[in-house]
Amino acid sequence: MSLATRNGTGQPVDAPVAPPRVVRQRRVRPGLLGLAVLLIALGGLGAAFAVTSVRATGSYLAVARPVEVGRTLGADDLVTVQVAGGQGLRPVPAAQLDDVVGMRAAVALTPGTLLTLGQLTDDPLLGPGQQQLALDLAPGRVPAKRLHPGDRVLLVSTPDRSTNGQPATSTRFEATVIDTATPSTSSVVVYVALTARDVPAVVALAAQSRIAVVLTRAA
Repeated sequence: MSLATRNGTGQPVDAPVAPPRVVRQRRVRPGLLGLAVLLIALGGLGAAFAVTSVRATGSYLAVARPVEVGRTLGADDLVTVQVAGGQGLRPVPAAQLDDVVGMRAAVALTPGTLLTLGQLTDDPLLGPGQQQLALDLAPGRVPAKRLHPGDRVLLVSTPDRSTNGQPATSTRFEATVIDTATPSTSSVVVYVALTARDVPAVVALAAQSRIAVVLTRAA
């Protein structure tokens, strides 16, 4: 056992000398080191993604008010919004406003949604072999409070009052609503598209006020 001496005297002191403490160095596990490097890398990727998303912010067109199927799109129906990112949505840029105004809605457009080119069409509602016809109806003979472009209707002939005692027969014609107008409080004009071969018969029945309009499918 080692003995300590007093300072400057050289005389021993009856006390043991504590051995020096050895500080052990902690070993870094390779797995933890790899995890730390991975977290740092992921953090850098997240920051890069955030910067990219901010840079992708742009002005796009959104629907401002309801637009029915088949109705022509106007500038008042759209509003410009700022959208960040938007990957996969493919909205119409605000710079293309003049290109989409005048196009027809292929589906019902809901306010607050981004506008895409897939929702619009340049195709007319008149199909091959069809012609357009105007029916002047009293408000009480319109099958709905408001008919919309693209509504499917059935034109049914009503009995001829001049043929008393004869069995009543009716003829049906399928048609599609193109547009409606209200020139006065006592009249509703419904523009319909129907097969060209049915037009003469429907015109004759309409002249006699013998047409009833039935809504079969709303657009």
